[in-house]
Amino acid sequence: MALAVRRTQQQDQSRRRDPFGELEDLQLQLAQLLDSVASGELNGGVWAPSVDVEETEDAWVVEAELPGVDRRDVNVDLRDSQLVISGEVKERERKGILRRRTRRVGQFEYRIALPGEADAERVKADLRDGVLTVRIPKPEGSRPRQIQVKGE
Repeated sequence: MALAVRRTQQQDQSRRRDPFGELEDLQLQLAQLLDSVASGELNGGVWAPSVDVEETEDAWVVEAELPGVDRRDVNVDLRDSQLVISGEVKERERKGILRRRTRRVGQFEYRIALPGEADAERVKADLRDGVLTVRIPKPEGSRPRQIQVKGE
């Protein structure tokens, strides 16, 4: 049994949906979001560099990629068990016209909570070939120790 369907010939023009227009608006918003992420403009322009964190028996080793950064423009702070690497990648002076940019400039910050205590007095930081290496030794008391088993 078929049900009767009531159709109206006139629709209110102001309420008519424009799916293609909505799709274009969505595409524009997505493009703006991707541009802001790529340029580091989110969160006031602060971005985080690529970082590797390695744990050895006696230390944590943090390596951060900071190409073109001068050592005077980098800050390394250790408070309790939290390491903060911050600084700035400065825009360099150019003689020609910049046609494309994919490298980030501006303020950067990387934070990590270390999973244990750190020996803050012996932390070393070295910036070489665009890689910042921070070595955070573990205190003597927290290092694993091999216990010799004695027998009769």
